[in-house]
Formats: sequence, C-alpha cells, structure tokens
Amino acid sequence: MKQLTSNLLMIEPVAFRFNEETAKNNFYQKNLDSISEEEIKLKSLAEFKNFVAKLENHGVTVHVIKDTIEPDTPDSIFPNNWVSFHQDGRVALYPMCAENRRLERRTDILEKLREKFKITSIVDFSHYELENLFLEGTGSMILDRENKICYAAISIRTDEDIAKEFCSEFSYKLVAFTANQTHEGERLAIYHTNVMMCVADKYAIVCMDTIDDVDQRKKLGQELLDSGKEIIEITEAQKGLFAGNMLQVMGHKPLLVMSSSAYNSLTTQQLEKIQKYNPILHSSLDTIEACGGGSARCMMAEVFLPSKE
Repeated sequence: MKQLTSNLLMIEPVAFRFNEETAKNNFYQKNLDSISEEEIKLKSLAEFKNFVAKLENHGVTVHVIKDTIEPDTPDSIFPNNWVSFHQDGRVALYPMCAENRRLERRTDILEKLREKFKITSIVDFSHYELENLFLEGTGSMILDRENKICYAAISIRTDEDIAKEFCSEFSYKLVAFTANQTHEGERLAIYHTNVMMCVADKYAIVCMDTIDDVDQRKKLGQELLDSGKEIIEITEAQKGLFAGNMLQVMGHKPLLVMSSSAYNSLTTQQLEKIQKYNPILHSSLDTIEACGGGSARCMMAEVFLPSKE
C-alpha cells in the first residue's frame, strides 16, 4: 500500500463563509465581522487558487471541481470529511455532524472522477446520521495506509463504533484515544483528529500535550514508534495555528503540505527534522482558516483510486 498519492480532489469555493452549524464544536472558527461576505468569498477564492497553483507547480495533480451556489454548502472547500478514496477502487462516504455539510456529498463528483479512475464500489456509512452518530472521513481518522493503522481521537464528530466498522471493512487496526484542548477554561474534546496529528511515510507530527490520559499518550507514542515513525512533537499553541493539519503528498518528490500560519509557527529545530525527510510546501490560507476552522489538510481529499490508463 502507498502512503502518498500525487492525485488530490479539491473543491473550488463559490460561497465560502462562516458556518454557524459547525461553529458549535469547532473552536477554531472566527466570525470575521470586520469584512463583508463578498470580501470573504474573494479572499478565500484567491487563497484556494494560489494553493492549487503551488501544488501543481510542484508536480501534484489536482482535480478541481467547482462548488455550486445551490444547495448552500459553506464548508464544501473541505471535501476530506465526506469522502475517502482507496487503492482497491472503493470509495467511502461518511456521516456528517452539521446538517448543511451533508449536502456536500455529490454523486456528480464521483462520476467526474470515474472518467479517469476505476471505482469498484461505494461503502456508505452516511446512514448513521439518522442515529446522530458521525465519523467525518480523514478529518476524524488519520490513516497510516502502509501499516494499515487508523488513528482516531474520539469526539462528537468521531464515533468509535463507526470507526471500528470502517476498520473492519477496510482492514485497519484502530488506535483510539481522547484528545482535548482548553476552551474558555475547560478541557474539551478536539473535534477532528487531523488538527492534532499528521502521519507521513517515515515520521508523525503530533501534539501529545492534547492527550491528558498518560496511558493513552504512551500507547499512541508506542504505536507510532513500532510502525517506524519518528515522532515530531508540536505544542498546543502550534496546534492552534494548524501545525497539526498537514498532509504529505507526492509531487516531483514527496512534500509536506501545510498553511503558512502552520509553517511560521514551527521552530527551526522542528523544520530541520521535517526537511530531513522532505521539502515543505506552504501557502497562505488565513481567511479559510479563520472562517472555516480548517486548514491545508482539510482541503485535500487524497485520490488513491486505480487509474483507468
């Protein structure tokens, strides 16, 4: 199994804005009252296009599909939460917590990808929405595809039983834990695993300080070491600047992709550790991060499907 792909699905925003529904448990979102919705649209589109151009310039193939005005899907720029694509040709669809995010699941996007890739079957977990249970794709689960390990920080958006079902279906070993962050003086569950950790081919970037349970922290560290990863730790402050929300992709060579805010938060020592393995590509996503509460990794759905060619 490959850990890296050179094919990414990305959704070009047409009406990106602050999503009131997701803000209930995403503490990274900020309501930018100081600028108009039109300005937010223009800025987020410019950030998106600049990011795509950088990826393409580094040899990454980006399959860009434009969002639609109707239905209203303010977070469609983050497709990795509703879909994942696998090397055996299967596609998984996921149950989403916010009702307006459920509208992001579009069959026409899958049909578009069928022009270039083989899709053998669709594994649909979205029916769990009827039970108010959620598992938001590779936001909820960090997949070590080579070693078939699935890391999941359990939260309202990451149901452990559905994660177990995913692992049974796709032959992964589940490593579940609880990750917390301080919000208004309380330790509350982090909504998505991919804001506090990133697993690359030979290393993992993790905010261990979010795991308050000492035994869980040790277990996670041991799993990563046993699978041959060097652990590069980040602080909670760096996590808050999206330093956990990164993805390793294959361009002309392997790259670690992140936002400029994440890059600028890293120390010289952390950068040296990462660059020992691969170069870093970073792009400014300030508007998208503020309004959407998600960053570079959330914007990229990795396409591992077999090519038709």
